[in-house]
Amino acid sequence: MRRAAASALGGAAVFVSLLAPAGQDPVPAADSAPAFPAVNYAVAVDESASLAPADMKAEKAAAKRIALGDVSSSSHVTVFGFAAAESEDQRAVDPVCPRTTLDAAGRETVAKCVDKLRGRKESEGTGTDLPSAIRQGVHDLTDGSDPSEPRVLFLLTDGKMDVEDSPKYGDPAHRKAEGEKQLKEALKDAAAQNVQIWPLGFGPDPDKRQLDQIAAGGYQKGCVALPSATPRAHKVSGAKDVGTTLEKIFAAAHCLRHEEGPSKRPPATLEIGISPLATVGSIVVDKGDPEVEISYIDPAGDTIPATSGTFKKSRFELAGGTGTVEALKIVDPLPGIWKVKAEAPEGHRSLPVAVSVLWQGELRGAITMDPPSPQAGEKVTVTMRLQTREGYEIKDPRDYEGLRVRGELTGDGFSPLAIDLADRGKGSDPKASDGSFTGTVTVPEDADGALRASATLTASGLRADTRDEDSVVAPGELPVTAALDLPDADTNPGDTVTGSLAVHNTTDSEHTLRLSVADVRDGLLSVRPAEITLKPGESGTRDVTVEVAPQGVFGDRLGGDGLDLAGTVTVTDTTADDRTLVREPLAVRVTPEPGVWEKYWWLFVAGAVLLALAAAALVAGRRLRHRRKDPYGLMLQLVSQDGRVLGEHPAGHGNSKQWYEFTVVEAHRSPRIERRPHGQYAVQRSREGGAVLRTKGSGRTPLSAGGQVQLTDTLSLALGEDTRPGRTARRRPPAAGSAVGAGSPAGPGDGGNDSPFTSYL
Repeated sequence: MRRAAASALGGAAVFVSLLAPAGQDPVPAADSAPAFPAVNYAVAVDESASLAPADMKAEKAAAKRIALGDVSSSSHVTVFGFAAAESEDQRAVDPVCPRTTLDAAGRETVAKCVDKLRGRKESEGTGTDLPSAIRQGVHDLTDGSDPSEPRVLFLLTDGKMDVEDSPKYGDPAHRKAEGEKQLKEALKDAAAQNVQIWPLGFGPDPDKRQLDQIAAGGYQKGCVALPSATPRAHKVSGAKDVGTTLEKIFAAAHCLRHEEGPSKRPPATLEIGISPLATVGSIVVDKGDPEVEISYIDPAGDTIPATSGTFKKSRFELAGGTGTVEALKIVDPLPGIWKVKAEAPEGHRSLPVAVSVLWQGELRGAITMDPPSPQAGEKVTVTMRLQTREGYEIKDPRDYEGLRVRGELTGDGFSPLAIDLADRGKGSDPKASDGSFTGTVTVPEDADGALRASATLTASGLRADTRDEDSVVAPGELPVTAALDLPDADTNPGDTVTGSLAVHNTTDSEHTLRLSVADVRDGLLSVRPAEITLKPGESGTRDVTVEVAPQGVFGDRLGGDGLDLAGTVTVTDTTADDRTLVREPLAVRVTPEPGVWEKYWWLFVAGAVLLALAAAALVAGRRLRHRRKDPYGLMLQLVSQDGRVLGEHPAGHGNSKQWYEFTVVEAHRSPRIERRPHGQYAVQRSREGGAVLRTKGSGRTPLSAGGQVQLTDTLSLALGEDTRPGRTARRRPPAAGSAVGAGSPAGPGDGGNDSPFTSYL
């Protein structure tokens, strides 16, 4: 969602007033009130019978978009419709909005009166009387108006001049030629009255040649001395493009920048960007349906709580909220991506909602000359860095597209020298498109006094700025020399950047050096120490620290992505008439103070790993203990009173608590062990070796290898060894009630419940 550059046009007087005077303080006046130059403009809307209802609707919306989107409360607008007068009771022009000042009340008034525009019927005059439309526009723009305000006429038409049915143009056979003659006269008068004309043709019929003639026939000078500021005709294919194109033309004529956003049907959230250079902007929303409700969310994620007033150091004013087009004007807007949330009730969601931004801004520069006090005949490098008015760096070339930078070196004893300042990454410019314009110039040999390097920034939609760096031609050897090594840095609010200042005092007297930070808003950066005293003949290095302001000073401007501060550290010798020894650019990237997670993430990760390892160890230990109790592989033997082994039964895996449950069946006839859930007996391995026998109603009894435990009056239980081959093969668990008798081989139903990953112990 980037800003699209647009050309700009106003009046030559406005351009002169926008130029800052030479020799101004190099520190940006961030707290000065932004200037929003006014424009006096008129909108002429074609009402001829050839217009379809959709065309007229598009023309109305377009007129509202530029009137409501104007950023200056001092601008004036007039709106009228036109066609042709083809009988005595008809007229070519239909005034709908008299000259209105575009303050809060005026914007609402214009939003309503534009709706009086209408398409004419066949009986009301079907032609296109362009000379009458132009004369009406010139009259409205000049009658009783301030001549210092630029005068602009926007002419919307879907056709070409057609006055062949208009009696006021004379005999029918000569009306076309008379129309051409009067068009030229009307254009000549417009040029004489300093009225610019910007035609917009739409649909299949407009005569582009004639539209070009109209654009070239009016006043040609604009608010900036750039080729893009010259009035020119535009043509679009259909009504759907009229609104956006007229906004672009309006931006060109009013020294504004324009960005077109997305278009979606509600409910939807549309995003639009506002440049950090913007001092005032209007978010224009073409809703299509007045029932659509709009809310605005700033880049910090906060919904603007009211339609007018102040919120977070920005001033807001909404106009047209009840109509099909509305605009939120913002003075000192928070830069970044704004969200426009569109909601609508059922039945009012068929038309797309379009969003755009018109904005005006200030572009500042910070100029340095290296060396700051050159000698005659020495080559110097002059750099102009682009900044916002608060001293933040501007590096994205799309923010200053169309910029012109003009540099000059003046001084005593020589004629002014032009400096070619460029951001091409060639020659003295180290990097292309980084917002630093660099050039070199050689101080003439006959220079013998004061020097001044100047640079002027001029761009459409951005207030022009001139910066000067004053110096003097240095003698053969300076009494004190200094060199500052201060690295660019990534910091957080309240952090410091430390560098070193190499100094050399060649004299036998003390010198006091003063250190300061310029070209940035007061309080954002500060330097320590403020003064350094050099002893006679002293040579060495001193530590220099630049401190970044705390978080509260930046407020919401800091944002999640941070800011690039562009300061200039200056060192002057107060003992030698404030001679500048160092003017060193400093770029500081400031990002928000990291939260607890960002600061100590490694501790959280290490703790999580330790917890995971501890949990894994605990689980592994429990599993190991659990496996150690597993009775699988125990050979259970039934032993008679005389010591004979009456039967053997290999135990399988135990239940969830590792008990292998069984019972003794036919104890007096053919005794054998049979696995049975909830049986009379159960065994599990013991951690001390052997096993534990659990008998219902009798508790638990240890059973050691080689020992016996009495089960009945005639039978005991002993542990034997399972020496049968192939016991690692997987077997199905035995069904309840299966049994292995004395000496019987283990088979697929023997109750072993073996696993291929275990073996008999």
